[in-house]
Formats: sequence, C-alpha cells, structure tokens
Amino acid sequence: MAEQCFLGIDLGGESGRVMAGLWNGERMRLEEVHRFPNGALALGDSLRWDLLRLWSEIESGLTIAAQRFGDSIVSVGADTWGVDFVLLSKSGELLGQPRHYRDPRNLIAVESMLQRVSREEIWAASGIQFMPINTLPQLVAMREHNPELLDAADCFLMIPDFLHWCLCGAKAVELTNATTTQFFHPTQRRWSHELLAKLGLPTAMLPEVVQPGTDLGAVTTAVANRTGLRGVRTIAPATHDTGSAVVAVPTQRTGQANWAYLSSGTWSLLGLELPQPIVSPRALELNVTNEGGVDGTYRLLKNIMGLWLVQQCRRAFEKRGGTADYAELVRLAEAAPAFRSLVDPDDPRFLSPADMPAAIADACRETGQPVPESEGQFVRCALESLALKYAKVLGWLEELSGRRVEVIHVVGGGGRNALLNQFTANATGRTVLTGPVEATVIGNLLVQARAAGEIGSLAEIRRISGASAEMQEFRPLQIAAWQEAAERFARLQP
Repeated sequence: MAEQCFLGIDLGGESGRVMAGLWNGERMRLEEVHRFPNGALALGDSLRWDLLRLWSEIESGLTIAAQRFGDSIVSVGADTWGVDFVLLSKSGELLGQPRHYRDPRNLIAVESMLQRVSREEIWAASGIQFMPINTLPQLVAMREHNPELLDAADCFLMIPDFLHWCLCGAKAVELTNATTTQFFHPTQRRWSHELLAKLGLPTAMLPEVVQPGTDLGAVTTAVANRTGLRGVRTIAPATHDTGSAVVAVPTQRTGQANWAYLSSGTWSLLGLELPQPIVSPRALELNVTNEGGVDGTYRLLKNIMGLWLVQQCRRAFEKRGGTADYAELVRLAEAAPAFRSLVDPDDPRFLSPADMPAAIADACRETGQPVPESEGQFVRCALESLALKYAKVLGWLEELSGRRVEVIHVVGGGGRNALLNQFTANATGRTVLTGPVEATVIGNLLVQARAAGEIGSLAEIRRISGASAEMQEFRPLQIAAWQEAAERFARLQP
C-alpha cells in the first residue's frame, strides 16, 4: 500500500517539533519535519510560555509537511507537557500570556489553597499528587493576582487543546491532560465542580472532556490556506506527553502491573498502568498521582525532577565557559568517583534555581557530604541520585499495587543516557529495557492511525511500536554497593 502520513506536533520543555509518521501498514517510520527551541520566557518577575511564537513555528512545520507529503497526509494531533493552560474570551481572544508551571507565585498559592480546602478533600476530588506546578494552584494564584482574567474567561484549554483550537476551532480538553489539573474526579471521570466552587474558581469555562483518538474536525480554511493542509483531520491523541509515551511502551503485558514505565526527560515519570486509580490514604501519604490513560486505563505514577538537574547544570557550566556537550558530561560523570555525594532530586530548591550547581552544593553542605568539585562530579551526583530515587518510588508503587515489577521500560529522550539506564538497573535490581526514544511522538502518531482505522487495539499499537524501535537491555550490576548507597540516600529524605 502507498504510505499514509500522520503529523505529530510534539512540544517539550526545551524544544518543539513537527514530526511525520509514515505508515506502510506494518511499521511507522518517523521523519522530523521542523524543530524549534522552547523554554521559559522571563517577563518582569514571572515566567511565561511564548505561545504565539510556538504556534508560528508549528505552522511553518505544517507548511513544510504539506509541501513534502501532500495528499498522503491524513491527520494531525498535538501533545505537550501537562498542567499549563490558556484562557479564551467569549470572542476567542487569548487572555494574557500563559504562565510557565515554574512561575514563582505558584509556591505561595499552594499554601493559600490548603487554608481553604483540606489536603484530603482535594485528593478525593482529584487523585493527583500535590505539586506547586499543578493547574489548581495556578488558578488559585490567578484568582488572587489577576481576577480580571478569570472573570473574562469563557473557555479553559490546556496547551495541546489550545493548539487543536488553533488548528480546527474545537473547544475541548482531552482526558489525559485533564487529569493533570488536580480538579478532574478520578473515579467519576468529570470536572470536580464542587472543589473549584469552594476555592472561588469559575466552572462555566470548562469545556467537554474527550477521549484519546477523538476526531475534532478538519483544519480550518484559514490554516489550510496558510499551510497547504487540505482535508486533513485534527485528532486528539493522548495529549499529555507521558500519556502518549506510555501508549508506545513496547510490552505485550497489557493490563498487568508486572512492568513499570519510566518516561525519562526533563521530568522523570515512573509509574504503572492499572485498570483503576488508587486513591487510598496511603497513596495520599506517599503523594503519588493517578492520571488518565488510553482505553480507560490509569497511570499510577510519581513525578521526579528528572534530567532537569543535568540540563540546568549544563547551562551553568556553559555560562562559565565549561562543557556544554551532554555526551561529554556523561563521560566525565562515568569517570568520577561513585557515591561521593547524593541529593534528593525532588528537593524544592531544585525546582527553579538561579544556579543548579550552587543549589546542589548547598544541599551537600547541609547534609554533611563532600561538595562536588568538577563537572563530572556534579553530573554523577545528579544521575546516581535520580536512580536511587527511582528505586525508592518503585517500592512505593509495588506496595500500593500489591504487585512486583519485573521489568522497567525506559522511554523518551533519557533512554539515550546509557549511564543513567545502567544506574537505574543497579539501583532497582530490575532489568531495564530502553526504547523507543521517540515514544511520545510514536504514541501520538499511532493513536491517530488507530483513529483512521489502520490499527485495532492498544496491544497492536505496542507491538508496532516495538517493531519500529531500537531496544537496549541493562541488567543489574554492583548490587551490594547500590544497596549501601540506598541506605545513605534514605537518610537524606525528609
């Protein structure tokens, strides 16, 4: 058969791209069409997303795709990070410049939120871990600082849903991203209107929630005229990037919890795919989260600060005239002494520091450990600490689910970091399988292909994902040394 083309818009914290998925009936072949930078934009004392520039870059990518693939293009869909949002007025005007989840005012908003509604009540209404980046504290902050924007809001959209609105005019929020807000009910699968009302937040602005794979309509005439995309459908994939990445986990153990996924990138998201959420008091105590997945599944997971620590160290090194190449930094880390210094990756000081190496150094001083003295030592500290945190969180997930994990599937860009993958196997004592590196966009594209009737089931999606990816296996080594390090690491936890 002639190849069909599906287009994936994939935005991450550092970059965005338009990707083509070329489907021949058996495999999905990826081709990068257009890549562009992304990141927080400082505006006064706030952090924002430059969303209009991102849309301009996306249209440029779609134009290139239309020129390259023409009438073979079937559909387009977007995935991004979770929690962030835009507000539209009644006439469709964008209200304000959307804030970045690391915006500093969110930290204060969490305290204000918990003064009005208890932690237990918020947990019961959302099943979502407490983090200052969540949409709920962001809206509380907006109510306190920019009430005029909320008062004028006619429609609330998450970032990928806004991109779909730009494409086809549909006003809907896709399920996997809706569940990251902290105001979507985990068992009733609806917006938690009562919770929002108690916090003085509007609910009329909340649109319909749609399932992954929903056809939102054809691209508008205006978009078609600017890009050349004609008759192309807009399909909502699993719009949360982790949701799309988990779709592409190449396991045939669908529905069983004897495997875990680790979506490894700026953030690390370690979790299990389960048939229902776990909203027990113990789950609240451990501050885990329940996010919606494809085909009625739930992702019981924990956000971990991830390769953000290394990314921010690299930026600091570059400013000082040091090493800016990730591969070289990993090589230096591999040569550095083992377990010299350890930190808790989820220490709040690492969320948005002015200088990441300085923040790591401070944490080491406060815990009576040697301060890293070289680029390699800083990066090794970050990677070993991440692996040990993975092991700790994996134990929590096994406790909550009552099942033992045998294999950890690492998907996403972090799968390229062989040193971290080996550390993960060592720390957890589990086999680690990496790939696909491009899991997020593959999951996006394969859900679109299923919506077009080309693929039948989630199990088939995963079989195709595995056949389209390069896999690598890591087995545990140096187990005794890592167990000893884990005991040290446990003493760092609050």
